[in-house]
Amino acid sequence: MYEANGNEFVMRGVNHAHAWYPNRTGSIAHIKAKGANTVRVVLANGDRWTRTSASEVSSIIGQCKQNRLICVLEVHDTTGYGEDGAATSLSRAADYWIGIKSALEGQENYVVINIGNEPFGNNGYDRWTSDTSAAIRKLRNAGFDHALMVDAPNWGQDWSNTMRNNASTVFNSDPDRNTIFSVHMYEVYNTASKVQSYLNHFVGNRLPIVVGEFGHNHGDGDPDENAIMATAQSLRVGYLGWSWSGNGGGVEYLDMVNGFDPNSLTGWGRRFFNGANGISATSREATVYGGGSGGGSGGTAPNGYPYCVNGGASDPDGDGWGWENQRSCVVRGSAADG
Repeated sequence: MYEANGNEFVMRGVNHAHAWYPNRTGSIAHIKAKGANTVRVVLANGDRWTRTSASEVSSIIGQCKQNRLICVLEVHDTTGYGEDGAATSLSRAADYWIGIKSALEGQENYVVINIGNEPFGNNGYDRWTSDTSAAIRKLRNAGFDHALMVDAPNWGQDWSNTMRNNASTVFNSDPDRNTIFSVHMYEVYNTASKVQSYLNHFVGNRLPIVVGEFGHNHGDGDPDENAIMATAQSLRVGYLGWSWSGNGGGVEYLDMVNGFDPNSLTGWGRRFFNGANGISATSREATVYGGGSGGGSGGTAPNGYPYCVNGGASDPDGDGWGWENQRSCVVRGSAADG
């Protein structure tokens, strides 16, 4: 992933449940204080939970910018569509974004629009490709130039590999070619090999991928959080942990802090923020806020590939194409730089 200025950006962030705790906006500053560079904020379009207004969204974006965070905004009402009868469609989520467009215009450098959370459960997910592509086109036709993020089906975990197998089709349906894929890693990803296989597929096919949610435990199994964080770090893939605070329904163990208190980290919070490959060790602020490039590529070539940081040293056969950070790069000024 790259910022508009050509610098590489690796998301290291936290999910925050604004829709259910609208009075906890101070959590955004607390998340930044722990070292995150991104916050993914739960919103609602009104079909299932109380609609998050345009003025609320403007305030959230303002707080993200004040705290020098990239703001990923998501509609949560789509969760489990096709299986959960209370869930709404991606088309309805797209209508919500269009309805609050005034709050989003001019924020393209700071805001990623995550169209809808976990938009299919384990029924009807064969429609994921067509429905996701249609939602992307609806937003582009409405004049949105933001980076878009799309979640996997199967409650975000893509055990069916529907997103993995159709990601290129969805990516190419975006006329801006500015869509990011998001997988949620819980019990399906209980071994390092499963984590590595999934993420490497996207990186190897030059498709932008983030782990939009993950935890250290889950009701139906034990995700390998160590492999998730280590693999994401080695591939320079973003991750966003679930979640800051306020979990219920038997998954309270996914709280990173107790009772929204930033001074009371849970075991999961200590692991996530301070452990190996965690936020403290790996997060770098977005350069749109004036931060360092954090290992950025030095810009982007006209063909869309990053320039090689190490120049010709990364191109032993002299054809202008190099290999750095597990991806192809272009040697500035070479035959490939055109």
